[in-house]
Amino acid sequence: MLSDRGTWLNFGNRADLASVVEGDRRLFNQYGVIVGKPAKHPNVKRDLAQRFAYWVTSAEGQATIAAYRIDAEQLFFPGANH
Repeated sequence: MLSDRGTWLNFGNRADLASVVEGDRRLFNQYGVIVGKPAKHPNVKRDLAQRFAYWVTSAEGQATIAAYRIDAEQLFFPGANH
C-alpha cells in the first residue's frame, strides 16, 4: 500500500501495517493551485478562484498550511515563492 503522511495519520494504522520508506525524495508530493479558464470551463467562478489562489500563496495562507497538524505532526510544508 502506498499512502501519504496525512492519510496515514488521519485513518490510523487499522491493519497493523508498518512504514517501510519515509523521507525519500522520490515520494515528494507537491500540491498546486490553478485557476481554470472560463472560456474552456464556463462554470468557473474566476474571481473567487483567483482570490483563493492569492490567499493560498500569501504569507497568511502559507502559515495556515504549515500550522495544520495531526497528533502534533506537521503534514504540509508550504513552498509558494510569492
